[in-house]
Amino acid sequence: MTGPLAGLLVVSLEQAVAAPYCASRLADAGARVIKIERADGDFARFYDKAAKGLSSYFVWLNRGKESLVADIKAPDDAALLHKILSKADVFIQNLAPGAAARSGFGSDDLRAKYPRLITVDISGYGESGDYATMKAYDLLVQAESGLAMITGHPAGPGRVGVSACDIACGMAAHAGVLEALIERGITGKGKGIAVSLFDGMADWMNVPLLYFEGTGKAPERVGLAHPSICPYGAFATSDGALVLISIQNEREWADFCAKFMDDPALTLRPGYESNVARVANRPAVDAHVGTQFAKMTRDQAAAKLRAANTAYGFVNDLAAFAQHPALRRARVETPNGPVDIAAPPVIGSDGPRTLGPVPAIGQHSQAIRAEFAA
Repeated sequence: MTGPLAGLLVVSLEQAVAAPYCASRLADAGARVIKIERADGDFARFYDKAAKGLSSYFVWLNRGKESLVADIKAPDDAALLHKILSKADVFIQNLAPGAAARSGFGSDDLRAKYPRLITVDISGYGESGDYATMKAYDLLVQAESGLAMITGHPAGPGRVGVSACDIACGMAAHAGVLEALIERGITGKGKGIAVSLFDGMADWMNVPLLYFEGTGKAPERVGLAHPSICPYGAFATSDGALVLISIQNEREWADFCAKFMDDPALTLRPGYESNVARVANRPAVDAHVGTQFAKMTRDQAAAKLRAANTAYGFVNDLAAFAQHPALRRARVETPNGPVDIAAPPVIGSDGPRTLGPVPAIGQHSQAIRAEFAA
């Protein structure tokens, strides 16, 4: 493959989501990524069979990689992996804390042996402390980090519908690798990077954390609404659509009142005159706004919201998302045929990238073993 990272060799001892996310983005940019799998494969291969009989997670996160089946506890395979690492630029692993080191692949030892190597250790809760040995899957970390408690309906906490903690960790690891590559270009030395799912989500949780510590109150769970802005929520139209609107300031509120609510004086009514007042008066404000939406169809509401210059969006189901006019697609080849995924978000001035194929288990084992046999 071509790309800004062409010529770089990445070895990833990975499974599930966070580490494969990081490695897949390096592969997208042209790096050669050798994925080390057990004989029975990355367990994410078997989460579902939705993508041409393959796992939707695996197709999304493992494009452009080579699959090498190896047992790092077996002496011959461990020796092979060291030969590959001697020529590698990046080593990523998300085994249980301490497992890589016990098998002879601890990050500090690897960098001492291969000084230009960048090592990435991905864990659930870090390498030390009481939680270091805890199993850490995405939903568990959503719960532990407080994310679930501020998500969902007032009736109870909820799960974010995608693997937010895994993705946050993978994104942070990817950024850390790119920074380390830039630093190595200056110093000539690799460095160690450690990223945990908990830390990745803790960073995203800064606003509710600081709000809680500053006020003594946690943001309320308000479903499709905003805990500190009103009106900011979803309203039903006469034909059953849900339209989410966002009023960010008093100028927008005035335009909304005049051009959508057809009531310019609404801005002067007690309980409606400021955002603080509207938040305190949310049930009445939302009910009043809702009566206007209920008079209109989806298309009528959209036209009137545009005329009022009000920010809005439809609460789409996945069928609507799949046909969304803004959704860009990219084709990925798999052992079972092509799959069209949502395209990577970065658009370069040199045009869209070609994404590499998804490997079968051990598809490249023979070729890689022959290449590094000497």
